[in-house]
Amino acid sequence: MNISDIRQHFPILDQQVNGKDLVYLDSGATSQKPLAVIDALSTYYKEYNSNVHRGVHTLGTRATDGYEGAREKVRRFIGAKSIQEIIFTRGATTALNIVAQSYGLTNVKEGDEIVITYMEHHANVIPWQQVAKITGATLKYIPLQEDGTIDLKDVEETITPNTKIVSVMHVSNVLGTINPIKEITEVAHKHGAVMVVDGCQSAPHMKVDVRDLDCDFFAFSAHKMCGPTGIGVLYGKKALLEKMEPVEFGGEMIDFVGLHESTWKELPWKFEAGTPIIAGAIGLGEAIDFLEKVGLDNIESHDRKLTKYAYEQLSQVDGLTIYGPSPEKRTGLVTFNIEDVHPHDVATVLDAEGIAVRAGHHCAQPLMKWLKVSATARASFYLYNTEQEVDKLVAGIKKTKEYFSNV
Repeated sequence: MNISDIRQHFPILDQQVNGKDLVYLDSGATSQKPLAVIDALSTYYKEYNSNVHRGVHTLGTRATDGYEGAREKVRRFIGAKSIQEIIFTRGATTALNIVAQSYGLTNVKEGDEIVITYMEHHANVIPWQQVAKITGATLKYIPLQEDGTIDLKDVEETITPNTKIVSVMHVSNVLGTINPIKEITEVAHKHGAVMVVDGCQSAPHMKVDVRDLDCDFFAFSAHKMCGPTGIGVLYGKKALLEKMEPVEFGGEMIDFVGLHESTWKELPWKFEAGTPIIAGAIGLGEAIDFLEKVGLDNIESHDRKLTKYAYEQLSQVDGLTIYGPSPEKRTGLVTFNIEDVHPHDVATVLDAEGIAVRAGHHCAQPLMKWLKVSATARASFYLYNTEQEVDKLVAGIKKTKEYFSNV
């Protein structure tokens, strides 16, 4: 598919905002949804809405087939060995909290270390802060280079034999930095630590093979990769998941319930208490079908090319600062500030031009502190964006500068 054909699948893009054609540059926060996903959700609710697993009637069977069929699609999509390693969650935040609460609190003690980076999303900071507080462990940060990348020498120096958990995002949601997860995993494993990966910004933009990365846990959300909101995935190595206790209890996750003792279902269902996210899983499965039809290699090539183009065009704007590494070390987004203009004001003026960007701390306040700013503006791209839209962004930024120079 070419870009024109791809855009036809996203009806939301065919509209005007404030009298201008919509330019949606906020896919890092949430992507738009293709008709195939929208239709899959509608079809489920119109034709076979039912609970899963226990029902023997026709609608229940269809729903179970759709739900568990989506699990197999996810397994294949990230290269997991077994569907027992694929747990559906409410999102990546829930997935990371499961690892922290179930694995972290059991396997970390006073004197141990948990290692993360300054660029982590709050969802990959706060759970580890809580584990450290409860257990008495030390939370350590891998330093960043001046351009917002990670040097493996710093990884080697930060991770020690006392390190039990290393948790790093695959791609930064602020800097766009592509982190060397496979190499960091090797260092973590050398010291006996487990490797947790926040894959929210990588799974939508590139092929992910969890067995090649050799990470122990991998979390991502459907809504950033053309799927619905409210569902995410936790991948975990089977040997680790089997030893972990559930963090939610109730229906669906039990095997036998007695008056005083209960036993759990086998993987992955012991981590999926209550009525599962059936429609969300079906929508995620449809999103994976769509992305694979376009081709993850094609998506990665397009996104990196567009990011490079945006980086180069924005670099020519006087008084504009871009944060993060050079184009060859990043993907998916460009984060910036305009001298003497607050990023919220930038986003407001751009919205008047029909251009949607995000402004704020992007759930990364430790990184904002490292950058010595309180907030930034961010333009994030996906498979449906074009160079012409980047040109509109640049024109909108120039208009913003002109407006505030006359205020």
